[in-house]
Amino acid sequence: MSTSRSLPLYGWLALCMLVTAQILLFSGIEAVRYWFFPLAWWPYILLIDGLVYQRKGSSLLTKHPREFLLLLPWSVCFWLIFELFNLALNNWHYVLVPENLVQRWTGYAVCYATVLPGLFETMELLEAYGLFAQSQTKPIPSSNRWYLPFMVTGLLFLILPLIWPGYFFPLVWGTFVFLLEPLNHRLGLPSLMREWQQGSLRTFYLLLVAGAICGLLWEFWNYWALTKWEYTVPHVGWLKVFEMPLLGFFGFPFFAVECYVMMNTVTLLRHGRGWKYPTLLTSKTRTGINVIVYGLVFLFCLFAFHQIDLYTVASWRP
Repeated sequence: MSTSRSLPLYGWLALCMLVTAQILLFSGIEAVRYWFFPLAWWPYILLIDGLVYQRKGSSLLTKHPREFLLLLPWSVCFWLIFELFNLALNNWHYVLVPENLVQRWTGYAVCYATVLPGLFETMELLEAYGLFAQSQTKPIPSSNRWYLPFMVTGLLFLILPLIWPGYFFPLVWGTFVFLLEPLNHRLGLPSLMREWQQGSLRTFYLLLVAGAICGLLWEFWNYWALTKWEYTVPHVGWLKVFEMPLLGFFGFPFFAVECYVMMNTVTLLRHGRGWKYPTLLTSKTRTGINVIVYGLVFLFCLFAFHQIDLYTVASWRP
């Protein structure tokens, strides 16, 4: 694979923005410290996309910009599901959040929209550089006998943290893998279990590494910001790296897998097409249904934003 291409202009601009934001952060510029999360993550996403283009000659933004844009609302929606979980878990809270509602809710949307692009662009870069390209594994039988155990496990992972959050809170980071993977497999959507049945776990491995990388960056950049999240995790909060309890870093790889499985389920609305398989099928989608779905997603986001304001924000700033 040729690597002689130069980094595209937007990649260089993103690199300059990221370096500038970092310098201004450590220089103590207050406005940058308040808004550092989006000032770091959006340049990071553009830079990684540029590096993917440099390596492969194509990238999500350059070849499939629509797929990139469709990640954004689902990124907000997916993360807000976990924000609602946090109402019961009380594992994190936000400090020095803007009092102005427009600024605050716009900030929520802009920040949460980075989750899926950050994870998936990182995964794309790892894949472009051939990580785990030679990995093989023994195929599992092509059957559906695992559907019921998966779904029962998913239900337990869903219910137990809500009933006993102090003990079972880590299970939320695997809930939707077990609940949705049988559905994806049954309906012919992109499926990690189908890949395993074909003798490959490469996507799974790439997601784990991408999640670990993004988790480290999330916590590193969050630590230096003024507007940020802090943790109140029971039992394991005594030893922290940045703001995150050390054992909490093990959740990020599984969170990446969970996001991938959830996004695969969403491709049901587009006949299996998505960011990873943008041309998997060519059937036209049903516009009316999609309008309803995105309308419901919008209303859900407004509801969740309000819940964050009520229960997760610990302190405000003018």
